[in-house]
Amino acid sequence: MKIKASNANNPCWKPITVKSNVPAELSKLEELAHNMWWSWNHNARSLFRLLDENLYEQCGQNPVLLLERISFEKMEKLAKDKAIIKKMNDVYDEFRAYMDVEPDKSRASVAYLCMEYGLNQVLKIYSGGLGILAGDYLKEASDSNVDMCAVGFLYRYGYFTQTLSMDGQQIANYEAQNFGTLPIEQQMNEDGTPMVVDVPYMNYHVHAYVWRVNVGRIKLYLLDTDNEMNSEFDRSITHALYGGDWENRLKQEILLGIGGVLTLKKLGIKKDVYHCNEGHAALCNVQRLVDYVKEGMSFTMALELVRASSLYTVHTPVPAGHDYFDESLFSKYMSGYPQMLGISWDDFIGMGRMNPDDHSERFCMSTFACNTSQEVNGVSWLHGEVSKKMFAGIWKGYYPEESHVGYVTNGVHFPTWCANEWRKLYAKHFDVNHLKDQSNQAIWEAIYNVSDDEVWETRMALKTKLVDYIREQFRDSWLKNQGDPSRVINLMEMINPNALLIGFGRRFATYKRAHLLFTDLDRLAKIVNNPKHPVQFLYTGKAHPADGAGQGLIKKIYEISQRPEFLGKIIFLENYDMQLARRLVSGVDIWMNTPTRPLEASGTSGEKAEMNGVVNLSVLDGWWLEGYREGAGWALTEKRTYESQEYQDQLDAATIYSLLENEIMPLYYAQNAKGYSPGWIKVIKNSIAQIAPHYTMKRQLDDYYSKFYNKLRDRSNALNADGRKLAYEIALWKETVAERWDAINVVDIRKSEEVINGNIEAGKKYNVEVVVDEAGLDNAVGIELVTLQSDIHGEDHIYHVNDFELVNVEGNRYTFRASHSVDNAGSFKVCYRMYPKNENLPHRQDFCYVKWFV
Repeated sequence: MKIKASNANNPCWKPITVKSNVPAELSKLEELAHNMWWSWNHNARSLFRLLDENLYEQCGQNPVLLLERISFEKMEKLAKDKAIIKKMNDVYDEFRAYMDVEPDKSRASVAYLCMEYGLNQVLKIYSGGLGILAGDYLKEASDSNVDMCAVGFLYRYGYFTQTLSMDGQQIANYEAQNFGTLPIEQQMNEDGTPMVVDVPYMNYHVHAYVWRVNVGRIKLYLLDTDNEMNSEFDRSITHALYGGDWENRLKQEILLGIGGVLTLKKLGIKKDVYHCNEGHAALCNVQRLVDYVKEGMSFTMALELVRASSLYTVHTPVPAGHDYFDESLFSKYMSGYPQMLGISWDDFIGMGRMNPDDHSERFCMSTFACNTSQEVNGVSWLHGEVSKKMFAGIWKGYYPEESHVGYVTNGVHFPTWCANEWRKLYAKHFDVNHLKDQSNQAIWEAIYNVSDDEVWETRMALKTKLVDYIREQFRDSWLKNQGDPSRVINLMEMINPNALLIGFGRRFATYKRAHLLFTDLDRLAKIVNNPKHPVQFLYTGKAHPADGAGQGLIKKIYEISQRPEFLGKIIFLENYDMQLARRLVSGVDIWMNTPTRPLEASGTSGEKAEMNGVVNLSVLDGWWLEGYREGAGWALTEKRTYESQEYQDQLDAATIYSLLENEIMPLYYAQNAKGYSPGWIKVIKNSIAQIAPHYTMKRQLDDYYSKFYNKLRDRSNALNADGRKLAYEIALWKETVAERWDAINVVDIRKSEEVINGNIEAGKKYNVEVVVDEAGLDNAVGIELVTLQSDIHGEDHIYHVNDFELVNVEGNRYTFRASHSVDNAGSFKVCYRMYPKNENLPHRQDFCYVKWFV
């Protein structure tokens, strides 16, 4: 027979997992590695680096992967190293002292739901600002020892890793995460089997594994549908962050909202407050409503209980940024819920519409969240004002300035974002209670007692560290993109830690105006090529894969950076992540932000810069509108000069150039014999003392408790007391008022001829009486006179609201009286407003029935 040249079948590879064999002497390392506390504790990170510094960096500073990769032989050697053992025991003792503290029961307990969490670059379950904020929030909740848990997704691919092609085109690379090498643990049932949450979708269920991230004292539960129990169409629900079509987005939001509440139920977790962080999690209130109705109560009563314990935080300043779903798609997955709630489909979908009866209007998650949450807030003062206008259509009958929508300005987690060099300086010079009292400006003012030399040495150490990081981390990608090795070497050498370094790092959306600096290239070239006053710009950021305009901006900036006059002066750094962000916000001299006002809801990268002696140059938008102090940074005015955005961009660009040429560069380079500018150090000190203490995550968390959480807990407890008596009474009262609302009528209005004719004198008081037939209700309405005045743009605003006092009751007839006056001459509008009145309502928008009359 003829012998074949080869004869081999295809192997059938079987995956196996080989767990790290950590010696008993080092077993504490496993526990430390599986708690994200290490991500904001310098001693813990230095411990893992000490085990094998090179391998630690190769593993992306992931301690779980590090322990897996260290050879058995090396482990045995480390187990006998007394210095390592002592270091481990010291860190572990610090960890246990931190962990073994009971939560503060005086503060409300909170369940927090969010689509993404930025805890560390090791765990790719975040894309940008929303996730970083949520991750910082959990860390501070842990540090503040509050009773909180959180729910999110364990993404198989997370957000993309960014590379650039040779011509500057963004390439999105989705790299699968190996869950076995991450600082997470699979949640198990009591019998040792993996916990599975079954989430209803149409006529079938999606089955999600539950993973747990230990964030210090806080538990973050992550849902994972990428398992063999699900079809290929449902396994992908948790594949990518903000990936897929609108149907996949709806499936994600069902999993986060409904699945999130089912997860907490399966874990036996019940909290005082349910915090929906952005509209993605809005459907959590659907499941909570269903659970209450299943107990036998009416939908109206269930809604009272859900609303009283719900907070919705909006992060989007424009209506287009919210998630909307066509009725046909929404009904495909949600049509069964009205029957479970005992209401009609129109009533159900109407809760997600500003105009409930408009069948052409799509279902909006944010509108639904507003309608099912007692409290709503924006993420800065300005964003709160913008949100009042954005959501005004939900609560018809009230003007934006009367809205209950509040705000909590975002902050940043100090231990995460403060560089170790500054941490040591603060520990040396600040009060010993600094970390426990981070918002105390008096403590931060101790920076004025620190010598200018020490401040400058700290700044230069971090600038040098940034430059070294760029040279080390980006050498390979630049060699790939540039093609010419000599060009790359030249580029590396041109990065100058002694130059004025200006950083710009954020998502590349068009409203962020990353292009603004490049409006006048000739003028920019003169700035960056000044031989006596060198300036270099470092740009970084990702554009959403579906955002062609954002990707075009990246390509344009990259192309400009390759021109001879800008080479090495304008540098684009690929793959903006938390690790690069930490280097940038501590290593540059100026952090620049140029959004189109008022489209920056808050922004937090500039707040991180504040903690590190980096000063801000920004448009007065978001947090900087509140944070800016003269002599502690630079601001572009919030006032708009041109209606044309193109002209406005040109003006703002010219303002930036002028600030650089006439103020910033001369001040930075007014150097003394020691090589630094005392004037620049003064700006740094002012920035740290006057701004930084107000933008910590501790201040943000404390604000949420004082403004929302404790208030919600107290009212929810009141509604639930005595067998939920008050909740039942309010629900019944609302139903009764709603039934009789149209029957309530104004019988008589008694006012003078001057008031009737609309000709009144400034400053003179006028008496008015209104008689109302309340149709059998018992003192259930209030009356007020609303006076409006138009601004220069023709928009009406509240000038004054006069409350009427009840002065007489005869049967169903209630007489109200008020005296009113207008202090200023001019043109005004007046109208009377009737509204339901009950001292047990949290605010007017809670029961938004309004009847206007004249």
